[in-house]
Amino acid sequence: MKRLNLKGISCFFAASFFFLHTSGFSQTSDSLVVTNPDSVYARFSEAEKRFSINAALGVQAADGLDATLFASEPNLVNPTSIDVDHRGRVWVLEGYNYRPSVNGKSELGMGDRILILEDKDGDGKADVTKVFYQGPEINAPMGIWVMGNKAIVSQSPYVWLFTDTDGDDKADKKEILFKGIGGAQNDAGIHSFVFGPDGKFYFNYGNAGRQLVDGQDRPLLDKYERPIDFRQYKQGVVFRCTQDFRKVEILAENFRNGFELAVDSYGTIWQSDQEEPGNAGDRVSYVMENGNFGYVDEMNNNSWRINRTNLEDEIPRRHWHQNDPGVVPNLMETGSGFPMGMTIYEGTLLPRRFWDQIILADAGLNSVNAFPVKDEGAGFKSTGILPLVEGKRDKWFRPSDVCVAPDGSLIVSDWYDPVIGSHKMKDKSRGRLYRIAPPGTPYAIPAYDLTSPVEAVKALQNPNLSMRYMAWNACVKLGWQAEEELEKLFRDPAVNPRLRARALWVLNNIEGFNYRSLDIAFRELNHNLRIVALRAVRQRNSDPTEYIKRLTSDPHPQVRRECALAINHNHTYEALDVWLQLAKQYKGHDRWSVEALSIGAYDQWERIFPAWLERAGARPELTPAGKDIIWLARTRKAIPYLTTLASDTAVSFKERLRYFRAFDFFHAGYEKTQALLHVMEVPASDRIQVSKLALLHLDKSFVSNSQQGLTALNKLLDETYGTEDYIELVERYEPTTENDRLFRLALEKHNEVIGRDAGKLLLEQAGVTSISEKLARLPEDKKIALLASIKTSGSTEAIYLLQKAALNQGESRDVQASAARFLGGSWPGEDVVMKLLKTNRFDGEVKEAAIDGLKNAFREEIRTELMPFLPKPVEVVATPDEPVDVKDKRKRRKRR
Repeated sequence: MKRLNLKGISCFFAASFFFLHTSGFSQTSDSLVVTNPDSVYARFSEAEKRFSINAALGVQAADGLDATLFASEPNLVNPTSIDVDHRGRVWVLEGYNYRPSVNGKSELGMGDRILILEDKDGDGKADVTKVFYQGPEINAPMGIWVMGNKAIVSQSPYVWLFTDTDGDDKADKKEILFKGIGGAQNDAGIHSFVFGPDGKFYFNYGNAGRQLVDGQDRPLLDKYERPIDFRQYKQGVVFRCTQDFRKVEILAENFRNGFELAVDSYGTIWQSDQEEPGNAGDRVSYVMENGNFGYVDEMNNNSWRINRTNLEDEIPRRHWHQNDPGVVPNLMETGSGFPMGMTIYEGTLLPRRFWDQIILADAGLNSVNAFPVKDEGAGFKSTGILPLVEGKRDKWFRPSDVCVAPDGSLIVSDWYDPVIGSHKMKDKSRGRLYRIAPPGTPYAIPAYDLTSPVEAVKALQNPNLSMRYMAWNACVKLGWQAEEELEKLFRDPAVNPRLRARALWVLNNIEGFNYRSLDIAFRELNHNLRIVALRAVRQRNSDPTEYIKRLTSDPHPQVRRECALAINHNHTYEALDVWLQLAKQYKGHDRWSVEALSIGAYDQWERIFPAWLERAGARPELTPAGKDIIWLARTRKAIPYLTTLASDTAVSFKERLRYFRAFDFFHAGYEKTQALLHVMEVPASDRIQVSKLALLHLDKSFVSNSQQGLTALNKLLDETYGTEDYIELVERYEPTTENDRLFRLALEKHNEVIGRDAGKLLLEQAGVTSISEKLARLPEDKKIALLASIKTSGSTEAIYLLQKAALNQGESRDVQASAARFLGGSWPGEDVVMKLLKTNRFDGEVKEAAIDGLKNAFREEIRTELMPFLPKPVEVVATPDEPVDVKDKRKRRKRR
């Protein structure tokens, strides 16, 4: 047994580090005993342990706050997710076994650990660590939610429920809640559960999740008791479920990889979302119920890289199809990072500027940030970023999660690694926990007697989610006994409305007392409480239409937004009247409002749109609100109005692009076809632009196979010949009648992009045999021009023709040399040239031309491989008295 002396370590360090037999450690008063030298948790040198002493020095907290080290390796490694329970203990999920094929490190035989770290003396540093569970089935888990003696652990393909039945902080029972989830060993799988103020659980998975099924293979039922068909939903999805895990609702779809949700006391859901690394497209979203969040194209699942009409000006917004009708807008784009855990800070211990704000841990940006949000129309607007903790002095700071403790402080986990992104983690043997609080604040955890109505309602006001879960269920269990205290909290206008909202949510779940409180809430001055009242009544089994109608004319657009969302899938006449009243109040220029109207009208446009036209008055397409509704309407009855808007020459071409894009959301049909043909005939200074756009939105088979379509196409080809528009039209419709003109354009413009595009298209349409025949008949200069037009194509056919010409001894040396030079004009061609050089297939000036064609190769490795084939510089020894200018001239002559 190996002993490591720890006597020289400071008190700060000693308070932070202690060791467990289960981790390969035992502890004496002054030494560390390694009981299992082969365990990863034992592989720490004295230097590594001392290095972690200074961990807190590498991060910088905002003014008025300190970041102190709560715990560090070797007590924990690679924390992927954390939670803080009602006793202030930090539960840690470790992901040491994440992607061993990439990272080369694994202890799958032991499995990953679920740890409990506790600060018993209130100094803000953990001094007890327990292993709640470790087993081979825990393999790179991604989320943990703690509720008393139970813990939900999310790890594709499973969601596990672990229960400590005897109070010894060890899991005695485990069961599978959900299974069949995609994304095993992938951070885009299933993520953490969080507790909502309505008493339900909220969770999500990324675009690798795809589906989930009940742990007992029973079909999952939605709120209407219908089996869920996951094929209807796109990419990453947000869920809500009851505490018995039976009824599951899908609340929103089409995210890429939202790592964690945060639900505030009003029941408003927030989520960050990771885009593809390096594209500055990460975002934070308000999760509008039943919204489409635009990661892929709604109609054909195209990614943001596929060209489309009305592209967003900013690339980050393009990632989320923000200009498409039917896509909920982002709250904000946060740049190129790696957003992970998040929470809503509804405490008062931190400085006031952080109260009620979204707090997000971003491992890629080395920071934990707050995002202040204010109301804007029916939605929200972020007023900027408030850094809370930053790795300014240590760029290995990789915050993976952030939670609010029962005392109002924050606990932040840090997987600590030099590389952004868990796919490529280099050092999985480190991990830290930080406590963020005002300087000198002890870690004092309040205790409540949850059998007392007074104490239970006090606990409900705590900023910690686990505490609120315990208090919520205690209040519901107390029932009428808790009513007086809950109503006292709800009705006190001096109390923070978020705390009043929590009381209302609980009252809504106590039978016999809910309606009285709800009636009061519908008349509250604070619009957020009116929203809570509507959300609460919707979660009951009764038809909420009568309550929705009470708020239809509400002065606040966010309340009216909730009314629109509430009638989704409601096909009653009362719901139709609600929608029409909401549309009448919409004045335009509010994307949140009109998207809510679109969600409310989902699958009902055929009855809603004609009814709206009757009430909208003459020329509804001339009003800002009318333009937005027409843009979103998914009914062929809207097509004539779209046609008018797309043809309106009084409006700039750029402003009309949104209406052309709207045509994409209709399948091919007579009305759409005739409308677009009509747009092409409208005389205007930008007619060619408009005609091309209209043609591109027509069904391809109609253009290629109908006389009307061919006539329109040929007219536009004539008008655009020699331009990029011409190339785009030929590329889309592939008219073989254009081969002669493509041939002419390739010869005339072979040194320009347009000529090379023409050559590439000509080869694709005419084929190798046709181009070979043309080359055989052409004079030398035109033969070289035609070869030049295909040099950047990179296709197998282009490389074949260039290689054939370069090696053909029957061609002139100029043609051979030119072909050899052109052959290196594409990535695949570079590889072919190198292969031919290495096998000595070139000679003389042809070889020199081939080498010359690779001097500016696309890839550095090709330029490196080329070095042996380049002429070596001639060394010249100058005589001592030879003038410098003479030496230089002689060197130049020798080089020549």
